[in-house]
Amino acid sequence: MSKISKLVLLLLVLFIFLVGRSIGSEASDLFASPDNAGYNYYTVSKGDTLYWIARKHRVSLDELMLVNNLSGSIIRPGEVLVIPVQAENKLAAARGEFSRQDLMLLARLIYAEARGECFEGQVAVGAVILNRVFSPQFPKSIRGVILQKTGSVYQFSPVGDGTINLQPDEKAINAAMQAIQGEDPSDGALFFYNPELSNDRWIRTLPVVRTIGNHVFATSFKPATL
Repeated sequence: MSKISKLVLLLLVLFIFLVGRSIGSEASDLFASPDNAGYNYYTVSKGDTLYWIARKHRVSLDELMLVNNLSGSIIRPGEVLVIPVQAENKLAAARGEFSRQDLMLLARLIYAEARGECFEGQVAVGAVILNRVFSPQFPKSIRGVILQKTGSVYQFSPVGDGTINLQPDEKAINAAMQAIQGEDPSDGALFFYNPELSNDRWIRTLPVVRTIGNHVFATSFKPATL
């Protein structure tokens, strides 16, 4: 190979290298732009698993699959995954600040209690949890409300029977988000029940606010005033 050919080849390699760096820089700027705020990005390497990536970035496997529209756990080297912000970061919403863990727990409760209900009915179930959070009669957190016991019995049966651990679908997650953002089709209710399934006589004595689908939404008795 002549010296001129070597020089041309060297210049070509240098050009390709500089163009590659420029493209990489633009991609980094895109990932860091305000339009992508709240998310990080991860390029899959050989040997990575979705479970390991979720643990590394401290997000749930369900959430990681959801934001990347994955129906299974198969990933390939070179793929770029969207990584949700860490669980301790807060969701600023109309009804206060809640963590992404709060959101997913609320979605699980909604899915377990109302997965056969219409979207409005699911939002209403989520709103009941939020109404309790802001009521002096109940714990002050989503987790506290959902896991509350009366004696040895959980307030919400899915916690006791384990269906709270079912993976929520997109509809339930959206319903949870709507409730956190302030939507309340329950009109301020603090209780809900299915009259076809509930054997609780006491809850049937509560003032009914409205009925949505198979659920009756009720509030507590107001204290008597003198």
